[in-house]
Amino acid sequence: MFKRILIGITVIVLAFAAFVASRPSTYRVERSVVVEAPAAKPYARVVDFHRWEGWSPWAKLDPAMKLDFAGPESGVGATYHWKGNDKVGEGRMTITGAVPDQRIEVKLEFLKPWEQTSLTVFTFAPDPGGTKVTWSMSGEHDFVGKLFAVFMDMDGMVGPDFEKGLAALKERSRE
Repeated sequence: MFKRILIGITVIVLAFAAFVASRPSTYRVERSVVVEAPAAKPYARVVDFHRWEGWSPWAKLDPAMKLDFAGPESGVGATYHWKGNDKVGEGRMTITGAVPDQRIEVKLEFLKPWEQTSLTVFTFAPDPGGTKVTWSMSGEHDFVGKLFAVFMDMDGMVGPDFEKGLAALKERSRE
């Protein structure tokens, strides 16, 4: 009897592991907003990590978060390291590409509570209402990431934060 239960549990665990392994290995989250300003205004707030506190949705989650900046003041090579409570964790961002008033690419490295690297891209495109700002994040899941994604949708987790951040960026860009 015990042997049959053990075999049954093993089959269930192996079937679940096969299901997890079959899940998509890539993810992408994207949100956009139209900012009633020329591209230079929102671009300047994104390309300079020192200005993220004014619009980042995560800055308010831990007012005691420790921040370190390195590299140039803004643009390619600028880095932003944060270490905070369990809501924000620890990580680092590095601007890897920038086309003034058009595009910013950021290497996003989560260090804690788990390690994960993503590509974050901001694009700034002309729009009849001003500038369409699009914020996207994409990356690849390892097996643990796929397991996590079975229970938590990346778009559902991060998308609302992107929306809050873009709304704050829109407000700040009017200044």
